[in-house]
Amino acid sequence: MSAPVRPLFAFDDSYARELGELCQPWRATPAPDPRLMALNEGLAAELGVDARALRTPEGVAVLVGNAVPDGATPVAQAYAGHQFGGYVPRLGDGRALLVGEVHDVLGRRRDLHLKGSGRTPFARGGDGRAPLGPMLREYVIGEAMHALGIPTTRALAVVATGEQVARDTMLPGGVLARVASSHIRVGTFQYAAAQGESELLRRLADHAITRHHPAAAEAANPYLAFYESVVDVQAALVARWMLVGFVHGVMNTDNMTISGETIDYGPCAFLDAYDPATVFSSIDHGGRYAYGNQPAVAQWNLARLAESLLPLLDPEPEAAVGAATEVLRSFGDRYHRRLDEGMRAKLGLTGPAGPDDALTGDLLALLHAQRVDFTVFFRALADAARGDDAPVRGLFGEPEAFDAWAGRWRAAVSARQVDPRGAAEAMDRVNPVYIPRNHLVEEALAAATAGDPLPFERLLEVLARPFETRPGLERYAVPAEAGSGPYRTFCGT
Repeated sequence: MSAPVRPLFAFDDSYARELGELCQPWRATPAPDPRLMALNEGLAAELGVDARALRTPEGVAVLVGNAVPDGATPVAQAYAGHQFGGYVPRLGDGRALLVGEVHDVLGRRRDLHLKGSGRTPFARGGDGRAPLGPMLREYVIGEAMHALGIPTTRALAVVATGEQVARDTMLPGGVLARVASSHIRVGTFQYAAAQGESELLRRLADHAITRHHPAAAEAANPYLAFYESVVDVQAALVARWMLVGFVHGVMNTDNMTISGETIDYGPCAFLDAYDPATVFSSIDHGGRYAYGNQPAVAQWNLARLAESLLPLLDPEPEAAVGAATEVLRSFGDRYHRRLDEGMRAKLGLTGPAGPDDALTGDLLALLHAQRVDFTVFFRALADAARGDDAPVRGLFGEPEAFDAWAGRWRAAVSARQVDPRGAAEAMDRVNPVYIPRNHLVEEALAAATAGDPLPFERLLEVLARPFETRPGLERYAVPAEAGSGPYRTFCGT
């Protein structure tokens, strides 16, 4: 006899109860013929949910929004946002619902959120649906980021709806069931502040402190401490993006979380050849969200958060501005400290500080000038630490330039009294072999939406262990062939 299937989620709805002014109760538009396309069994286990129960018709109905389980109060969340620098006072979940909150096996509160579940009062003329391909894309990129150790929302499931979605062409529809520590954004605070009710803003801040930054509650000025904590986690997050060559693509304030998790994998992608000006998004015509601009954009977004929090920071406006400005200015130091630590680890410079502070900057300039693949370079550099320069030298059109830099690098390793082979092993633990290569992601999504899930499942399997070289996976470790043209991404809305 098989083991009994455990029940589905035990939901709570603290956000809907405590912050009803920032959301609206709503139900998903029924999907006519839901079919489970992908289920994250590992994440289900973290949530304390039996994956077998999620595979049943009843489980799929919850994951697509056709059924509302006990304890859940589905709501569309309200938020504002600066989109490409322009303020929009009312955005919100136009095609998404917060189903409710669950406590995972470690006692952490996690949101379950549906994306592509139909029109809401915030739809702004959209159809509220999502094509299946972009939902699968969010699944695979989120899982890749998780495996790389980068804080992120994660996909629990993707369900095909059984209907067509009109975009440039007719596309199969899908719903993403997404899990996050919360979906509170900078834009949520912007919306609350714009209501002109300081008590609502205070309740939102208290809710966010309790949920994400509880140490701030003990500070002399809890709201300033909260702001400082958000600045810190965002500085750390963006540094981690930069260290793996990730380009978010749409860093609007409504796409920046208070928790410090990456959210909304729309027109995102990873670098191949290193170039700070890299833009993948088809709608980012001016390059506002280019790879190299991400730290400055994050700081700009955090300035918008500071503006929203000013009434809570100090009753005197000048004092509030001064306190917020001082914290905001610390973003650069916090970011560069994390970035420098990460780059030293990528280069195997893990011992005491050495003499060459320009080593990283000169390397990046060299990679840019010679169009060297960012991920492949750092992995091949570990071979050079082991004594084999051929793989990394072969990446350069002018290998003599690499030789000159490599001499300085070896001197820096030696100055730190680090064993080269030990350095190489440490480098392999932080420099991935496998990232979601853009052409492989497109290949997997095209196959999955056409009815063949195997390339998608194989890609997920590869990306789940990004630091471990495995035979037979060579095609997953290299960029697209030369001449394949520039890569463009789309937001899927």
